[in-house]
Amino acid sequence: MSKEEERVSKIQEEENIGNHHNDDENKKKKKKNSDFEMPLHYPRYKKRDYEIMAEWKLDLLLTQYGLPTNLGDDDDDDDDNLNHKRKFAMGAFLWPSQYHQ
Repeated sequence: MSKEEERVSKIQEEENIGNHHNDDENKKKKKKNSDFEMPLHYPRYKKRDYEIMAEWKLDLLLTQYGLPTNLGDDDDDDDDNLNHKRKFAMGAFLWPSQYHQ
């Protein structure tokens, strides 16, 4: 192998090592950016289920789908905030025909 070919080969090896290093860094960055993973199944609750669902369960459900849990005004009382969350969850997860039953 000529000196020129050796030099080119060495440069290519260094670039490949650099690319693998960048790939590893990109994978780590992607993992650090978000812990969110979209659930595989759509929730199967009915309108009545949402109307009586506990707040902790609503919060868990909304969080699983990457939706906000801090809904409503800070001035509202807890019952108003809970009702707002319930309506939000119904709007997000129920089909229009189910929502208006």
